[in-house]
Amino acid sequence: MNLSNLKPARGSVRTNKRVGRGYGSGNGKTAGRGMNGARSRAGYSKKIGFEGGQMPLYRRIPKFGFKNRSRVEYSAINLDTLEKLSKEKGITEFNLTVLAEHGLVSSKDLVKILGRGEISGALKVEAHAFSAKAKEIIESKGGSVSISGAVSAKE
Repeated sequence: MNLSNLKPARGSVRTNKRVGRGYGSGNGKTAGRGMNGARSRAGYSKKIGFEGGQMPLYRRIPKFGFKNRSRVEYSAINLDTLEKLSKEKGITEFNLTVLAEHGLVSSKDLVKILGRGEISGALKVEAHAFSAKAKEIIESKGGSVSISGAVSAKE
C-alpha cells in the first residue's frame, strides 16, 4: 500500500450534491439552477421538440403528400407462393389460419391474393380480396375462390 492507491472507505463519500444548503456548500441560494428562466423554477418540464423558442425542426421542414385515412392495407400473397407451399406441404385448401400457421401473414392481417406465377392443380383459397388475374387462374385450374371477412374486394 502506498499513497498512489489510497481511496476512501466504501460509503464514506457522498456522490449526490446537497443543493440549497447555504453558500459554503458551493450550491447555495439558487441551488445550481442559475438565475432566471423556466429551468430555474419548480415544475419545469421541457416539451418534446422544444428548441428554446426557435421554430422547431418538425415545423420547419416541408410536408409533402397525402395520407388516405381510409386506406385498406393488405398483405399480398402471390400464386407462386401458394403453389410452392402446396407442393412442399401437400395443402390444397388455403384459408387465413393456414396462411398464418405457415408464417406468410399475421393472424390480424387482411390478405389479398395476387396473380404472379402459375398453379398446377385445383386449389381452394379463402382470403379477404383477390386480383382479377389470380381469381381467373385459380378458377381455370378447377379451384374455388371465396372472400372472407367484412372487407370486400373492389374490382
